[in-house]
Amino acid sequence: MSFDYEVFDNDIQKKIQFKKIDLDRDGKRIHRWMMEDHVHPFWNLNISLEKFQDHLRNALADRHQTLYAGYLDGVPMSYWEAYWVKGDVVEETYTPAPFDQGVHLLIGEREYLGKGLSLPLLRAMVSYQFQEKKTTKVVAEPDVRNDKMIHVFEKCGFEKVKPVTLPDKTGLLMFCERSEFEKRWQNEGFITDIN
Repeated sequence: MSFDYEVFDNDIQKKIQFKKIDLDRDGKRIHRWMMEDHVHPFWNLNISLEKFQDHLRNALADRHQTLYAGYLDGVPMSYWEAYWVKGDVVEETYTPAPFDQGVHLLIGEREYLGKGLSLPLLRAMVSYQFQEKKTTKVVAEPDVRNDKMIHVFEKCGFEKVKPVTLPDKTGLLMFCERSEFEKRWQNEGFITDIN
């Protein structure tokens, strides 16, 4: 299988890979993840398979975002939404630059929880987003109740900005500036591009 992006993370000694979502290949798996107790309070997509597939079909047709399955050493275990802030509801919460990007994520498979994987995974995705040279900022808006993910975002290089009211939640707007991300990770040897 070929991937859209692949890095080797020295911290966890594993390849982290991202592949664009395919409805037929990934739809049922992601729906199963949405039913998990650690996911549905924050994603609110614990709906029927048919309704979820309609939701996913619409999300895939939305040109301001790209959906990915995240893999560890070739095993699918996470779901990602990488989006352009322009065209997203988040653009109403601050003054975005034209190439600002945002990210949503979840670890779907229970066996991967509690193993310190969120930071390496997030670091890999943000590194992927910064492959776009015009992007100087990646934003996140985790649910204000999601203390664990807020902590992971901070460890990755995101800074808290302010609480924001979004259609489906109260989020905590967070910014990761390219300069901070590169300062924090570029010389650490954590990520080596293997493409």
